[in-house]
Amino acid sequence: MLPSNELAILPIQSSKMKRTLIALSILIIAQTVQAQSAQKTSAPPALNVIKVADLKKDLYALADAHYRGRSAGTIDELKASMWLGELYRTIGLLPAGDDGTYFQYFNMWHNHISDNSNISINNQTLALWKEVTVAQMANVQIDAPILYLGNAATMNITNLDVKGKVLAIEANAAGINQNVSLPTWRYPRNILAKYGNALIAKGAAAIIFINDDVAENAWTDANENNYRGTFDIDGGPNAVVQTKVPVLWVHAASKQLLQSAGATLKVNLIIEHQSYPSVNIVGLIKGTDKNLASEYLLYSGHQDAHGVRNSNNTDSVYYGADDNASVDVAMMANARAFIKNPSKRSVLFVIHGAEERGLLGSRYYSSHPTVPLQSIVAILNGDMIGRNNPDSAALLGVQAPHRNSSELVAMALSANEEGPKFKLDTLWDKPAHVEGWFFRSDHLPYARLGIPSIMYTTLLHPDYHTPLDDAQHIDYDKLKKMADWMYRTGWKVANAAVRPAKDANFKLER
Repeated sequence: MLPSNELAILPIQSSKMKRTLIALSILIIAQTVQAQSAQKTSAPPALNVIKVADLKKDLYALADAHYRGRSAGTIDELKASMWLGELYRTIGLLPAGDDGTYFQYFNMWHNHISDNSNISINNQTLALWKEVTVAQMANVQIDAPILYLGNAATMNITNLDVKGKVLAIEANAAGINQNVSLPTWRYPRNILAKYGNALIAKGAAAIIFINDDVAENAWTDANENNYRGTFDIDGGPNAVVQTKVPVLWVHAASKQLLQSAGATLKVNLIIEHQSYPSVNIVGLIKGTDKNLASEYLLYSGHQDAHGVRNSNNTDSVYYGADDNASVDVAMMANARAFIKNPSKRSVLFVIHGAEERGLLGSRYYSSHPTVPLQSIVAILNGDMIGRNNPDSAALLGVQAPHRNSSELVAMALSANEEGPKFKLDTLWDKPAHVEGWFFRSDHLPYARLGIPSIMYTTLLHPDYHTPLDDAQHIDYDKLKKMADWMYRTGWKVANAAVRPAKDANFKLER
């Protein structure tokens, strides 16, 4: 036992210890509550407004067969746009398009081969789009002999005089990367780039490529694209008919005709030039700060898909559920959150038309903005955010040379860590990546103007640009996490004391 003198002071020490422990406990509890409170306040105040049920309801409506794939330049795209405009109104967004409406219409030029065109080899007429397809258009008449160059992989054009001649070439897949998205669409283009462009530069009058097995398998999809022609807005390179060298593709069955002695090509190609309307849908939530409300955060998506095309798995409607209805409905979820609790800066929601035709809507809005361009502080663009592994995603515009605002990137990465904690892919943002994904969505025109821009995506999948990209294949829990991430980032940007700074010396690789 303890000595008596020590025993005498034990009650006093025990009482002090109790008081100390109580004080420490109170302090710890207070600190814990304070930490929990700080953690709660770090999340945007209306995060709970973003709901899976709303995302699912909106997506099933937008990606419904009623809109027939929302192809740009068709009544289907316009119908879907009206539906989105009405949803803007229902949510409470203010009209921010032209003339006090939610809509900014723009003119889209369409160039395509007329049905009155004709093509024949050795005076034998080939059925357009069945026996021959026009991969590169031209307003041209040709009646000339054919120079047969044989297989593309073995031909030698170093000292060959091809000026003014029609050249026939057997396609060869050697050296062509087919491990890419949409390989059936890309293969003929890659063959032209690898073998045809050098001959065109040497003065060839026309090129006829003969299908190999790969091109034969690609025929249906490639022919569909060729048939549709080219699109552009006023001032764009395809807004007017260009004088180009015609490039034709034929089936392997035509090889014997092309090889025969004295073979000739007769071509009368007529390009029709027509205009169609497309539209951007623009809504606004005004900021609450008298000094910052004149600045804008811009959320970006696109409403068009690929319409009705070749049948795939007995269906021919290209619903565009992931590409890009997933982003449109996430934007609507974000809009509901900002309506519930507005930010200091104003927030623009721009769903662009005709993205699939060459980023036409974003090119138009960035050159005809409905707010001063310099007042737009950042672009949060999304493209395909509802598929693939539930814990993974990607953010493009993070790495140089694609990064144009380190501060915006830091906000987005911080928002990911605070919320969904996605494992982020770092490969698709690299300039050497074969897909060139950074250059294929609506943030690009804004990034080229130096506006801080990033793109959210869950990347491509086998159903991309097929009828299987439908509402039932979306991972709605993941879509909510992506919508949360975009909202968390937007809340940071829209309430920051200072707008995200642009990186010095930003310059894209192409």
